[in-house]
Amino acid sequence: GVDPIFKRSGFIHPLCAPNGEPVTGIHPKDHYHHLGIWHAWVKTKHGKDTPDFWNLKGKTGRVRYAQTIALIKDASGHSFAGFMVRQEHVAYKGAEKRETVVLREVLNIRAKFIGGRNVITYNVTQENVSREALVLPAYRYGGCLAYRAPHDWDKTNSDYLTSEGLDRTNSHQSRAKWVAMSGPTKKGIATLTVLIHPENHDFPQRLRTWPASSNNGAIFFNVVPIQEKPWEIAPGEKIVMKYQLVVSDGKPEKGMNDRRWKTYSKQ
Repeated sequence: GVDPIFKRSGFIHPLCAPNGEPVTGIHPKDHYHHLGIWHAWVKTKHGKDTPDFWNLKGKTGRVRYAQTIALIKDASGHSFAGFMVRQEHVAYKGAEKRETVVLREVLNIRAKFIGGRNVITYNVTQENVSREALVLPAYRYGGCLAYRAPHDWDKTNSDYLTSEGLDRTNSHQSRAKWVAMSGPTKKGIATLTVLIHPENHDFPQRLRTWPASSNNGAIFFNVVPIQEKPWEIAPGEKIVMKYQLVVSDGKPEKGMNDRRWKTYSKQ
């Protein structure tokens, strides 16, 4: 019964904790376009058009899988695995909704099991392959990594913790080096921690988190490099955003995450 416009490729679900249970949710009834781990730009300007690659209902843009570049694993097949895929950020331009690929992207994912945790490298390279700049006005959300937790994570059983010690009540629009989100699974508490690389644009990057009053305190998270200042991707220009996702059993530990970020930041 849902509009098929909300069908989408180019997202990750399920992302699981070491206990085997998922820490992602897709197509929640309050936001059908939320899809586990994904990313897209929201408020943009491209020539005379204003494509929105995030909100599919408007039918002005979308992100889609285009090609598998490589499947990656170590020689033994046990240490790590991953993939590189090409994705397209497509605008539907003008009254005739002319399809135009604005950004061509390489999404590079590598996953491994280290010290009892699932560790995922999430690197995004976007190139403007169009003839016009993609202008990104300052806006409260949109960017290169977004997350929606399982649908049963709410204000009674889940929370955020940032590198600055902030939580659900005060983390929105703050800056952070890392953000952890924790909640229940069938086999106990699990935590997803997002580490933000210091080479990323506008680091330490600003955050969008939801307060308890939004959708019963559901966990939604977005790293937003254009929340305070506008940005522009010129024709032929490439941008790179780097993140590391760490999925662990149990609640987050600030000291451990501080140490983990220091190690990651030097990679």
